[in-house]
Amino acid sequence: MRLVVFGATGGIGLEVVRQGLDLAHEITAVVRSASRLPAELHARLDVVEADVMDPDAITQAVKGRDAVITAIGPRGRDASTVHSDSIASIIEAMRRAGVRRLLTVGASGMVADAGDGPLTRYVLKPLIVQRLLSRSYADLAASEELVRAADLDWTIVRPSRLTNAGRTNRYRTARDLSVRGGMSTTRADVADCMLELIGDRTSVRHVISVAS
Repeated sequence: MRLVVFGATGGIGLEVVRQGLDLAHEITAVVRSASRLPAELHARLDVVEADVMDPDAITQAVKGRDAVITAIGPRGRDASTVHSDSIASIIEAMRRAGVRRLLTVGASGMVADAGDGPLTRYVLKPLIVQRLLSRSYADLAASEELVRAADLDWTIVRPSRLTNAGRTNRYRTARDLSVRGGMSTTRADVADCMLELIGDRTSVRHVISVAS
């Protein structure tokens, strides 16, 4: 498939690029600086340097693609609107380009639901995780509202606490619920899950939680 990846130099985005190339997808990586991509990948990618916050700058990169994957996130825990600002721009670029399939990364910690065990649902998430990351989660929530309101075939992928432990090939998923006992997710597993979901029509307009 012809894919465009935003956030391609980050932990999840770089995994999407590497795994997507191994699956023979044609990938366009939209980055602010091409120098941040590993040199060995340049020859295998279509690299576009552009400001993701500007729909005019990214529409051409999106045009003609089968799906858009975004793994954009802030660096550090400072207050930021990078999630909501970037997704608003990407949605507008997709509208202009006539591309419908969108996969974006959220976070399972931002909601507590029936998929969680009692300790996680009533103590860990609301009293610890959501308080520590309240500013980041507020921006994630705003971005998810924009995605849900868009006339697109979207899927939000929510991992639990991210690690760099590598691809496990045994992650679990849940639709519109948290994964019971899912305390961590490797970035490589998130990428694997997103690539698997591209052609999964049952995931369209749903939230997929993933845990390693």
